[in-house]
Parts: sequence; C-alpha cells; structure tokens
Amino acid sequence: MPSGDGGALGPGGLAVYPVTGLGEVRPDDDLGAVLAAVLVPVDRSESPVPGGLADGDVLVVTQKVVSKAEGRIVDIDVDDPEAKRALIESESVRIVRRRGDLLITETRHGFICANAGVDLSNVEAGTAALLPVDPDRSARRIREVLEHRYGVTVGVIISDTFGRAWRNGVTDVAIGLAGVAGVVDLRGTADATGRILEATEVCIADELAGAAELVMGKDRGIPAAVVRGVDERWLRLGSVAAEIIRPPGEDLFR
Repeated sequence: MPSGDGGALGPGGLAVYPVTGLGEVRPDDDLGAVLAAVLVPVDRSESPVPGGLADGDVLVVTQKVVSKAEGRIVDIDVDDPEAKRALIESESVRIVRRRGDLLITETRHGFICANAGVDLSNVEAGTAALLPVDPDRSARRIREVLEHRYGVTVGVIISDTFGRAWRNGVTDVAIGLAGVAGVVDLRGTADATGRILEATEVCIADELAGAAELVMGKDRGIPAAVVRGVDERWLRLGSVAAEIIRPPGEDLFR
C-alpha cells in the first residue's frame, strides 16, 4: 500500500488503509462523528489515511462496531445453549438447516447466514452482538454525517463475516450500503476478446468488503478501512436490500 504519497495511485490501482485509533465505541455514540474525528482531523497528516478521507473514497465499517453504536448488544448466558438458541430464533424468520449447535437461518433482512448473525466475539463477556436493524440505513447515516458536517462525499459499506454454501472458509460481505454500487451489471458490454457478456453481474460491494477485511483482520481490533481508487462509475446510490438480496422467486435453491 502506498504511504507518504497523498494516496496517489496508478491507473486502475486500489489502495486499502486500516483505520486505527478509533478506541472503544459505545451505545448511542455518533459513529459518523467518531470516524470523522480520526479520518478528517484538522491536521490531515494525523489521519491514518494519506491526506485524510477524500471524496470518492469508500469507507468500510464492520457490523460489530455499528451494532455497538446502535445499542444492538444484549446480555446472554453463554453457558446456556437454550438461551443462545432462543436468541438466534428470535432474530430469524426461517430456520434453513440445523446441525448440532449450529443453525443456518434467514434473518429479517433476507440474509442466509449462521446463527442469524448473532456474534459473541469481540464483545464483553456475557453479551452478544445482533445485526443492525437496517444496515442500509446505518450506512446512510454515517455517509450523511461525513458529507454534511465534514464536506467529504464517500461511499459507505457495512460489512460482516459470512460463510458460503459449498465453500470452506469465511469472507466479509456487504450487509449495508450507501453511495456505492451493490452490483455492477456488465451484461451487454464486451469482454477482452470482444464477446458480448450475457450474464455477468459483479457484486462490487462484496468484493470491496473482502478487500477491506484483509487489513482489518479478525483479531487486530481494527473496525474500519478505507478503499481508495474505486471506479467513479460505481459511486452511486446503493442498497444491499434492493440490489444484492436475491428475491425468492429467482432463487433456485429454496
């Protein structure tokens, strides 16, 4: 990643910067203002991003820190499997599969994920983090604070860690969006050989979330990252609910 160069990139290049120095986020914190204090300081040289947050950057924020700010942290007896199961079921609209203590569920948002996104990691003992009620709205709030109070127009992605059917391992995906495309439709355009693409739709938001996770990690306590160099054509009104969640009628596996 470039450093000390003001964030200059070559044509088509991307840079991903971890956002350090945020400290602990607590319920009712104005998360946009907390992020801005680090990313848009009076002295831009003190920002963890070269030159400070800039127009056209994409800010990726983990679900966990959003849930903390929005008070989506609940008490739970981690030694009581029935209490955990009841919490997961209360956050679900459908149980897709059960295997031992693991539940694959559909959430109210339409996400198919393990344990309805209920997470016991990186929170205080005896508590669990729940998904934000409306992650798209969470992203919009952060974006609006940065734009209206600090004069910086960026894309915002709320990310979370998901597994994938038929593939081992987990990766970060977008669960909320504002100011950046969810899916870029390449149908009708030509590939490198001139052949017209007929079915290619790229989930740009998930790819950006996965790239950001590489510098945040699961054990470093870094809850946000900035992606610089994103194609300006991708910077538009975005929504996970409207673009990425596949409607049931189009889902061949339900």
